Amino acid sequence: MPAAHEGAGPGHGRHTDVDRGTRPGTDGADHRPLTHRWPEGDPHGAGLRGKRAWAGWIAMGLIAVSTLLPTHFVVESAGPTLNTIGSVEGTRLLEISGAKTYPTSGELDMTTVYVQGGGQQRLPFFSVLWGWINPDEDVVPEEMVLPRGTTTTEQSEQNTLMMDDSQQLSTAAALHELDIPFTSHLGVVGFATERNSGVLKISDRLETINGRKITDLESLKKQLDEAGEAPSKLGITRGGKSQTVTVSTEAGPQGQRQLGILLSGSFDFPIEAKFGLENVGGPSAGMMFALAIVDQLTEGEMTGGRHFAGTGAITAEGKVEPIGGIAQKLVGAKDHGAKYFLAPAGNCDDIAGRIPDGLDVIKVATLSEARAAVEGIGAGQDPAAFPACG
Repeated sequence: MPAAHEGAGPGHGRHTDVDRGTRPGTDGADHRPLTHRWPEGDPHGAGLRGKRAWAGWIAMGLIAVSTLLPTHFVVESAGPTLNTIGSVEGTRLLEISGAKTYPTSGELDMTTVYVQGGGQQRLPFFSVLWGWINPDEDVVPEEMVLPRGTTTTEQSEQNTLMMDDSQQLSTAAALHELDIPFTSHLGVVGFATERNSGVLKISDRLETINGRKITDLESLKKQLDEAGEAPSKLGITRGGKSQTVTVSTEAGPQGQRQLGILLSGSFDFPIEAKFGLENVGGPSAGMMFALAIVDQLTEGEMTGGRHFAGTGAITAEGKVEPIGGIAQKLVGAKDHGAKYFLAPAGNCDDIAGRIPDGLDVIKVATLSEARAAVEGIGAGQDPAAFPACG
């Protein structure tokens, strides 16, 4: 799912003699500017006119070509908004099984950004120029959204993975907010170096380190730093069987110990949350999906029938993290009828002076703060009672 200068051409200028005089054959009464003409057959006059004409055509050609040349910029504009407690073309965006759910009302819109250009689809200069002129669009360097060496196909695949992770994290955050227990694990999804590639395998689940349970990434990092240069014993689950392997570490840029592996969180939830979202990537819908899960799992209509929109990545513990393209998301939210927008606290500086009229932007740092704002405004509280961006 997913967003004139006018100049004289050649021959429009003319060379005019500044002297005034009488025309031959007159009585001298007519003192009008006398147009200078090169003598017939004078090669210098004809050559000068020709050179100027060619220079004009060349200049226009260069200008035309420059507007068509591909650039290394992308243009961000408002994309569609999607109600996380609603449906799109008959498909529910969120369905929960394994627990009692309750009716909802109103809207909790996730917002998106439409990105043009980058990779094999670079924009011509004219399109970039329009993006600079349009106050509702932003022009950013290509590498900010598409790292060098990454194709648009690879980036799309990465965005899909981030969306999948975001949906898992939103479920974890919602259950954490509601004090519903679940278990979490760290799994190997790749290798940054070859250091432990012969010891660990993709899909290995990390359970313990040096006899202590791994509860999250921070606990793993802490134990690695305490071990220093010494090898560590990792308890893992591979193919459903438990075993212990010995791993080594190397020092990172700031001295922290690293295994050289890529990890992803996985969870065992007591419920199943099915997300009916397609063709949208990235992690920024996490907070709004977490709110939708909380809304469905709690009695009462959280929004009070009001129209909310928002954005923000989410952690399993419910921390709301800043994202990109928030100025365009504000425009999209307002265009689709939202009255209130939940924005990550870390993005407030990015939208100074860019909040659409009639849209209340509420600053949130955690899922608990976002929930309190929705429930409060839904119950009739003044939006001004909550912290605001801008």
